Amino acid sequence: MNRISLKLDSNSLLPIVLTICAVLVLIVLLALPLGSVFYYAFEKGIETYFQALKHPETLSALRLTLLAAFFSVVFNLVFGLAIAWLVTKFNFKGRSLLITLIDLPLTVSPVIAGMFAVLLYGSSGLLKPIIDYLGIKVLFAPLGIVIVTTFITVPFIARELIPALQARGNAEEEAALTMGASGLTTFFTVTLPNIKWALFYGVLLCNARAMGEFGAVSVVSGHIRGLTNTLPLHVEILYNEYSFTASFAVASLLALLAIITILIKNIIEFRAHIRKRA
Repeated sequence: MNRISLKLDSNSLLPIVLTICAVLVLIVLLALPLGSVFYYAFEKGIETYFQALKHPETLSALRLTLLAAFFSVVFNLVFGLAIAWLVTKFNFKGRSLLITLIDLPLTVSPVIAGMFAVLLYGSSGLLKPIIDYLGIKVLFAPLGIVIVTTFITVPFIARELIPALQARGNAEEEAALTMGASGLTTFFTVTLPNIKWALFYGVLLCNARAMGEFGAVSVVSGHIRGLTNTLPLHVEILYNEYSFTASFAVASLLALLAIITILIKNIIEFRAHIRKRA
């Protein structure tokens, strides 16, 4: 009896110990760094904080960050829907290879992704003659930042949609087609409503990743103030110039965007859970 009670006591302590360990890890790795960002951002007062945020270079970096995130989300929304529909609704040779290629940006370092852009669009790049013919500038310009940000975020929407479409199967679409609905009508009235939460979640992840991208953008941006600096690059420049308060103020803006993203994510997951229970 003593051995049994001892075993039960030890088992009952295990969840408590694991919970304490998890809370400590979250405090050390998440809460303390996040709290320190806001502490140093407001260290010299709220007026100094908003002066850093209203600085023309900060506003320019914010606009470019939002611009790159917007175009990457739009492209990956269209691409993700198309590729997810293709690999889940059709069987063809090379399907497994295509699914593997979708994950390529996740396996490649962002810095390497930036180097890919240099090799393609640089002065000796493979696409340099086409760029010169069109009269556009890619490297050290906003267009290059949009391109590498889009590349880095390719898997997020597609990878959320593929399992959702596979789980739904083809029965409802086949029934709609049998009843005379067109392909587009079937997609917008049957398929899209069934995967809307996975789609929203993928868009959210894609947007968060785009706004926080640093490595690939750093390679192609040229760090031109007021033109090619995104918020992460602007934080680095301010910190290297010993403008610590301004650096943490801009970093807090990114942290706020991350917190808003998490809140929206939780709302989406809660709505999806309620919908499943209903």
